Amino acid sequence: MSFKEDIEPILTRLPAVASPEGHVHLKKKLTWTAGILVLYFALSNVPLFGMSSESVDMFAMYRAFFAGQGGSLMLLGIGPIVTGSIILQLLVGADVIHLDLSDPHDQAIFQGAQKLLVFVMIIFEALPQVMGGYIKPSAEIANMLGVDISTIVLLLFIQICIGGALVLFMDEVVSKWGIGSGVGLFIVAGVSQSIITGMFNWKMDAGLPIGLIPRWVYLAGVGLPTGMTNILVTTGILALISTVAIFLIVVFVESTRIEIPLAHSAVRGARGRFPVKLIYASVLPMILVRALQANVQMIGIILSNKGITVLGGFSGTTPLGGVMYYLAPLHSPHDWIPMLVSNHYASVGHAAPAVWQIGLRVFCDAAMLIIGGMIFALFWIETTGMNAKHVAANIHQSGMQIPGFRRNPQSIERVMERYIPKVTIIGGAFIGLLTLVASLMGTVGGAGGTGLLLTVSIVYRLYEDLASEQMMEMHPMMRAFFGRE
Repeated sequence: MSFKEDIEPILTRLPAVASPEGHVHLKKKLTWTAGILVLYFALSNVPLFGMSSESVDMFAMYRAFFAGQGGSLMLLGIGPIVTGSIILQLLVGADVIHLDLSDPHDQAIFQGAQKLLVFVMIIFEALPQVMGGYIKPSAEIANMLGVDISTIVLLLFIQICIGGALVLFMDEVVSKWGIGSGVGLFIVAGVSQSIITGMFNWKMDAGLPIGLIPRWVYLAGVGLPTGMTNILVTTGILALISTVAIFLIVVFVESTRIEIPLAHSAVRGARGRFPVKLIYASVLPMILVRALQANVQMIGIILSNKGITVLGGFSGTTPLGGVMYYLAPLHSPHDWIPMLVSNHYASVGHAAPAVWQIGLRVFCDAAMLIIGGMIFALFWIETTGMNAKHVAANIHQSGMQIPGFRRNPQSIERVMERYIPKVTIIGGAFIGLLTLVASLMGTVGGAGGTGLLLTVSIVYRLYEDLASEQMMEMHPMMRAFFGRE
């Protein structure tokens, strides 16, 4: 039996959110989306029962694009979904698993296998956190309940797994009944919360208010620090400039496109255009790149805590050297400006890396973002039905054609092949470069360059989805073109 025949009976038995039988009206989609968002925020504030206050959030630096909340039911965030997607895309891309993603049957198997892999990754990401001592059980609660500490560990593990499964099903609800995707919605929610907190939080940290506005008020009273670097970083001006610049650049790039003219084969005078955007695969492949880096770092942290430092040691979640230092993603100016790097490493009681080591780390991160952006962008359009073959089939089924070419899917596909793969590669490289710049400069609220980039792009796409949904409500015949019937 083949892999497909072996796995198909398992996939059909996996729990799933029921798909709508017909068209879901816009008001109902908005209701489902808002409801899931409220539920997500509520679950993010439900702490894990039995967890000690000494617990450590392994993914604290990656919360911007992993979403979720440390110490809560949403501890894993979208991590298992993203990691499962990475593994399966790599296996299919390397032809280890033979699936023809242009075949609807194989595509359904791919989506089912991805869900199965997500359940596996929930267990694999929860186990190291509980067994590795990052999520620590509370001895006080164990004594209060009269149970062994291992029972509390098991209880914590079960809660984390339930939270991971809830994220998966909430993502499914949004994808089938709402607008956009749950993954994108949760990222936007988390980053927006970080930015608002980063603007108005008056709590003190290292002698300064965390929020920009309270910090400016405080510094106006005590005086500005000396040195241009200190002024730009300490006051948060660099982060604010970066945040505004990234917002404007992404909005501009999202509107940059090549438009392929279309005409209706039966209705004379009916014309349209198919837009191929510069960021054709969106910025979601960047989640895959950063998630890959985050999982590599998690492995390094676990090995380091077990005394195995062949790949590099760690102080908490800070890489101290070795391969892991160069594979660690950049988050802010504190990761590459020598003076700030020295201050950070002094705070954890270790010597700072040499300037050449910092430069090599920046180069490695740039290579991973740009090359990884191109590779995952190509994988993304193949697995989500955005490649030339799928687009050509949708255009042909809608009754549209490209003027001057034969009225068949093959002719449309040949035209699309001239643009879609090339634009996808260029867009993947560009978004990788933009992510690097945003990560180097930092952002308001510590949302991270990747998180901010994702948020702006996702919000822009949500706006476009809303516009197309509204158009389809007014013109039901347009649903056939978008494949929504």
